[in-house]
Amino acid sequence: MIQKILIANRGEIALRVIRTCHEMGIKTVAVYSTADRDTLAVRFADEAVCIGPPASSESYLRVDRIIAAAEVTGADAIHPGYGFLAENADFADVCADHDLIFIGPTPETIRKMGDKSVAKETMRAAGVPVVPGSDGEVEDVEEAARVADEFGYPVMIKASAGGGGRGMRMATDAADLRNQFVAASTEAEAAFGNGEVYVEKFVEEPRHIEIQVVGDGQGNVIHFGERECSIQRRHQKLLEEAPSPFVDEALRARMGEAAIMGAEAVNYAGAGTVEFLVDRNKDFYFMEMNTRIQVEHCVTEEVTDTDLIEWQIRIADGEKIVSGDRHLNGHAIECRINAEDPFNNFSPSPGTIEGFHSPKGLGVRCDTHVFAGYSIPPHYDSMIAKLIVRDHNRERAISRMLRALDEFVIEGVKTTIPFHQQLLMDERFRAGDFDTKFLERFELAPPEVVVAG
Repeated sequence: MIQKILIANRGEIALRVIRTCHEMGIKTVAVYSTADRDTLAVRFADEAVCIGPPASSESYLRVDRIIAAAEVTGADAIHPGYGFLAENADFADVCADHDLIFIGPTPETIRKMGDKSVAKETMRAAGVPVVPGSDGEVEDVEEAARVADEFGYPVMIKASAGGGGRGMRMATDAADLRNQFVAASTEAEAAFGNGEVYVEKFVEEPRHIEIQVVGDGQGNVIHFGERECSIQRRHQKLLEEAPSPFVDEALRARMGEAAIMGAEAVNYAGAGTVEFLVDRNKDFYFMEMNTRIQVEHCVTEEVTDTDLIEWQIRIADGEKIVSGDRHLNGHAIECRINAEDPFNNFSPSPGTIEGFHSPKGLGVRCDTHVFAGYSIPPHYDSMIAKLIVRDHNRERAISRMLRALDEFVIEGVKTTIPFHQQLLMDERFRAGDFDTKFLERFELAPPEVVVAG
């Protein structure tokens, strides 16, 4: 049995993992930068080790310091959370080299799914629908143009090693393709050290819907239904919900089966997410697989009464999945609360939180690491809380979320709370009439306009 887990992360996900570990009777070790010395994860972990200065390149991305912290504290496993080293196959290799259990899939799986062109080919071979496009990376803009001519414009140019929307450009015609090809490749090289790109047919009016899977690495995979993740700004998710208002039982069954086939193709171990683009005709196409826990895993937990972190730990400890029956119950919505000013192009708003009150009540969950007096460091992601609600159906969940947002008090910094309030009052959103481009059509009212919940 795993006795002690080091959490190689920070913020709310570190605290989230600590809570499950303590409920399972497992000791925890928090690592932290000097900027995070006074965080709740450091306070509530059984042990804590400083691994460097604020810059993540000198702390949370320093594999040598994390491994040293695990060894000095006697940890026997490492949970990477999300971001930072969570999908770094080399880190997983190093963990194995030091007899540390990496709580996640094998390095081989991470590498295969981390290379977008390899992942696409793997899924195609497994019988999972994929977006028509190039067979792997294209060598130059001329090859990209030939692919675009074959499948028709518009097309998407995507970084092979990409993620988070970086290295991604849409081209509407041959002339545009040349400019966007250079821009995507240049951005990919800067972000990932790899400028290779591939070309896909652009799916019009797409929805971003993902399937949560769990595999035990022993041939067994189950899925936990879908999450609707189409509310995005610049390819960054802002609100997620489960189940999707667009997905019916037949589509859920087809997507779930496809996700399981894809996970089985790589003998998946742990919790992972198979992400799809779904068009208006309910045809779906594989987009990518995230080989880690997702930020939005909470909505799946709420509608399936499941602790996905516990699943990760038990599978890493060698347990086998014995049941594939998972039923969705009710509706859950998650709003990402970021320290950003939605009325100023969502610009970052670091600073000190002067007042803080999280909402309470039936069906309300707030995953956060901040508190009154907490200083938001400018070195990391701007997300400071995840507000999750659950109710019997989507209409009631929206009403509950509006009530919870109205109770949420964060003083001293700008946050995305007003954005979420206006979004949830929008009739198109309430009707489920949206896609990944919805926020380009959504007009935020001026800040002086009071939104009633």
